Amino acid sequence: MTVSDRDLPDTARPPAEPTTRLPGDLDMWVMILGDLFFFGCYFVAYMIFRARSPEAFAAAQQHLNMGIGVANTVVLLTSSMFAASAVAAARSGAVRTARRLILATGACGLIFAALKAVEWHQEISRGFTVSDEFFSFYYVLTGVHLAHVALGLLILGVVDRELRRRQRVAFVEQGVLFWHMIDLLWLVIFAIVYLMR
Repeated sequence: MTVSDRDLPDTARPPAEPTTRLPGDLDMWVMILGDLFFFGCYFVAYMIFRARSPEAFAAAQQHLNMGIGVANTVVLLTSSMFAASAVAAARSGAVRTARRLILATGACGLIFAALKAVEWHQEISRGFTVSDEFFSFYYVLTGVHLAHVALGLLILGVVDRELRRRQRVAFVEQGVLFWHMIDLLWLVIFAIVYLMR
């Protein structure tokens, strides 16, 4: 990650001025675009297979827990609000507030993971496994996404550590960028896997 004058302690940094630059650095954007390309390919594959067996996919979708899907969507959207507020707080020098908001974002991520575990347990207990074509896509898409949530939680932990030790605003921006990507991917997954009939 690039170390710049944005990484200076808040006490030594002049008041933030409005800027139009992209947040984060090039490495993070390359990582995000690579992930979006990977998921994009898988979304296209899902849509192709769905178009080949629309009745079977629609019938299998009926067994998803829509309540948990909606709850997880609300949880991640809430986490994005916390994350965006953390960036604004860090930029204004309110480090303690930024740390609280980062921790709130991480708490939402943990709730999301717990709800997903409950949903998987329900589906597997009822016999819906990867032997079904729809559920094979469901487990891979949500599983890879959940792995990204776990990585996002790890990154948020690094962000909190950097805020506590060196008050690096740049780390907050990059960590939140990754978290927003996780939220965006979930919105697409929720739309095509849970809602599309």
